[in-house]
Amino acid sequence: MSIELHHLRGFLALADEKHFTRAAKQMNVSQPTLSRNIRRLEELLGRRLLERTTRQVALTSSGEKLYEQLCAVLPRLDAALRPEADDTFRVGFAWGFPTGWPQEAIARFEEQTGMSVRVHRYDAKLAGVDRGKTDLAILRGRIHAPSVRVVTLLHEQRIAAVSTRSALATREEIHWGEIADHHLVLNEVSGTTNLCDWPADHRPGVSVVCCNFDEWLEAVAADKGMGLAPEFVGRHHVHPFVSYLPIPDAPPVPLNVVYPVAADTPWCRASWPWHAPPSAHGRRPPTRAAGHSGRRT
Repeated sequence: MSIELHHLRGFLALADEKHFTRAAKQMNVSQPTLSRNIRRLEELLGRRLLERTTRQVALTSSGEKLYEQLCAVLPRLDAALRPEADDTFRVGFAWGFPTGWPQEAIARFEEQTGMSVRVHRYDAKLAGVDRGKTDLAILRGRIHAPSVRVVTLLHEQRIAAVSTRSALATREEIHWGEIADHHLVLNEVSGTTNLCDWPADHRPGVSVVCCNFDEWLEAVAADKGMGLAPEFVGRHHVHPFVSYLPIPDAPPVPLNVVYPVAADTPWCRASWPWHAPPSAHGRRPPTRAAGHSGRRT
């Protein structure tokens, strides 16, 4: 038996998710099947790719090297296998697709190229760009991946999301240093919060780890912990049990366009009009979600 594509794709899914159940779901296979495929891949390569514990999965040095190489190779293979007649340009996002200027940019791009643009939500760190699922993605946060290029369009201010049952909901604002005294709800797949943003000797605890934005928002609403997000969330994701607090001294969140390093796409060949207007920069965070005073209900 030789190495097959499903072995490599399964390894990439597991390397991204760091969790067998979620990776198996992404691959549409059972967890035992994925485990067998990973073990078989290690046997065929003759080296260990993963360190497994009861709580987490981590890449070995050999696994890291293979991951970087596959991230560069597999998207090009997927692009080569796409039907030539496919004139759809796929724009991905993980959550919170911006409103206003992106829609205008898409319209101009379609007029320039004659292509149809499809916006697709893909719950993954790179919204499918590294897997050939999307041609370009709009993502928030600091992004470091060898297989993609990152163009930062603007920076968004950050806010805290708290349950209306929390004592914090009565606050007018909260400062960055204070957050280290609380527990956070983290979206480990597509979130923008990293504990390394605080000093090593004074960091927040983590009460809940989620896999996507919707789970994150519901965990905050249930008062499982505080959430941190770009101020865009406060304007576009009103929840009856969530209040939003400004964080005046928080580090801003970059909003980026991300595309494959080796891509030969219309976006690379044409003058893609992804330029955020001046009005998109330096917005103040909302003091409250619409319809909320910030007090308990």
